[in-house]
Amino acid sequence: MKFNSKVAVVTGAGSGIGRAVAVELAARGARLALSDIEPLGLAHTADLVAGQGAPVHTATLDVSSRGAVAEYATAVLAHYGAVDIVVNNAGIAGDSGTFVNSELDGFQRILDVNLWGVINNTKAFLPSLIASGDGHLVNISSINGIVAQPGTAAYCTSKFAVRGFTESVRADMVASGLPVRVTVVHPGGVSTDIANSAFDRAGSDVTPEQRKRLETYNDKLLRMPSEKAAGIIVDGIATGRSRVLVGHDARLLDVVARIVPARIPVVTAWFERRMFGVPAVSDERSASASS
Repeated sequence: MKFNSKVAVVTGAGSGIGRAVAVELAARGARLALSDIEPLGLAHTADLVAGQGAPVHTATLDVSSRGAVAEYATAVLAHYGAVDIVVNNAGIAGDSGTFVNSELDGFQRILDVNLWGVINNTKAFLPSLIASGDGHLVNISSINGIVAQPGTAAYCTSKFAVRGFTESVRADMVASGLPVRVTVVHPGGVSTDIANSAFDRAGSDVTPEQRKRLETYNDKLLRMPSEKAAGIIVDGIATGRSRVLVGHDARLLDVVARIVPARIPVVTAWFERRMFGVPAVSDERSASASS
């Protein structure tokens, strides 16, 4: 796919991978429709895109609201008259421990944004992608859509579901002979604000142990610049790849999950102990035993 004059919709464009993908698409000649729930970050991305001479339409948007997404799709079509590419990137983190101690309201919010946001936006824009005759749907999953890790039940649930949803929509397009390519993206450790934002939302509820865990993630794991990740993703769109793995960690864990899937829980438990010390579940079991 060539991007010159194509209309590309990017959600979660106010920071991180979403911002970097928007800038990369603009550099390759696309016209942009950008959304984010945070208006300040979105405005900064719009300035970066406009600075490259790319047309840009922006909207503050909560992708978990089906009605708001439907109105947004109508506004984008009214503005540009067509949509060629949709990148469903908007997402949040927010797990704060093992599932046994999790709050289901927080679990629901992660699913509402990470999964239902993808579903809502796909439903709203898929007819336009079909009508374009050369559409491309791109859904951002995660390395946690390949392997699960302790303490991230809601996030992993959402990202495995995005993977399955995307593969099912792809099967629909192929079986129906419709002109839409469908890509699922699995980023590994990319430097973004998703974890920091989750802690900011938690405010004073963040424990010192959780703060230390965040610092370890930022210092040792989330290392790939978002600009490099965006280049890999946009290259994948250009070549029509159905699956894009971003980073050595994503590629490695994908191989492990395929060859020895039963060993994944052992590998992730070992990794947790090595990186963060004794898992929090040990404390939870001790508390249960003493009560």
